[in-house]
Amino acid sequence: MSVLIVGGDKLGNIPEKLGKFGYKDIKHFCGRKCKNCKNLINVEKFDFVLVLVDYVSHPLCKSIKDSARNSNMPVIFSKRSWVNIEKSLKELVF
Repeated sequence: MSVLIVGGDKLGNIPEKLGKFGYKDIKHFCGRKCKNCKNLINVEKFDFVLVLVDYVSHPLCKSIKDSARNSNMPVIFSKRSWVNIEKSLKELVF
């Protein structure tokens, strides 16, 4: 399964912990200082998108939300802490 992580300069152990949930293909897009970021992201290649809201601009967040909505893809909006991400993942699965 694949996931696109948007936001955050450093992910720390987030990819490793996502791997324990079965996500092996993990791509990261920092989204910082990018004026036309919405043209660079193709969300259709992924199973879901994880947006780290602490590190993403509002226009980029809206662009991702609209792109995912058009392709019926789940989007998780979470803070960068693993506790928040894990809680959101469990809500997505169940």
